[in-house]
Amino acid sequence: MAGEFWLDDRQWAVIAPLLPTNQPGAHRTDDRRVISGIIHVLRTGCRWQDCPACYGPSTTVYNRFHRWSAKGIWRRLFETLVQTTDRDIHMIDSTTAKAHRSASGGKGGQNAQAIGRSRGGRSTKIHAVVDRCGRPIALGITPGQRGDAPVAIPLLEPLPPSRLCATDTAYNSDTLRDFLKVRGTEPVIPNNPTRKRIRPFDPIAYRRRNIIERTFCRLKDWRRVATRYDKLMLNFTATCFIAAIIIWWA
Repeated sequence: MAGEFWLDDRQWAVIAPLLPTNQPGAHRTDDRRVISGIIHVLRTGCRWQDCPACYGPSTTVYNRFHRWSAKGIWRRLFETLVQTTDRDIHMIDSTTAKAHRSASGGKGGQNAQAIGRSRGGRSTKIHAVVDRCGRPIALGITPGQRGDAPVAIPLLEPLPPSRLCATDTAYNSDTLRDFLKVRGTEPVIPNNPTRKRIRPFDPIAYRRRNIIERTFCRLKDWRRVATRYDKLMLNFTATCFIAAIIIWWA
């Protein structure tokens, strides 16, 4: 079938050693085939039950995705694979994914599942930090109406400090600027017109911030990232991690 996705030998050589072993239950069959099937569904946006038969039973493909989401395996794969030594510039921003009606009904209500209401309707916000090559190095998920600035420090804190950190005016807070300076990072943040105390700003370095916009375009090429179909936040978060892993190693 045209459009099928298969992990190539280089990608599989990176991922295979990191997969869990000695798991309880029946012996897993053909991890490479099943994971390729998971990626195919997430990229094309098809229903799990419509996953092509070449990847095996659709229930096996979905159950592997969901179980590993619940166990945090996709997150651990992301955190292991995307380690970077880039200390030049980090860029942080967010984008929203519209929540499909099928995303309703998750346990605990919409807020517990990171679905909020904004001008565009029900949505989920994806926060990301990328390096100078546009590779995602940190991701966070919140309801769509959540502000950007409060999420910045928790995303940046685990990362190695960079020389520069570029953001847009949504992150124009003294708290974030002071946090970056303590780390030895120069904030590249435009001053909001309403700001009384003008802070130094490098407009030349700020031109590089378009890199993260291109990263979001690549993430949203994955249809299950651009539109959220998952009821559970953990499954949608896993989708974003998987997309970021493939972007990193593509």
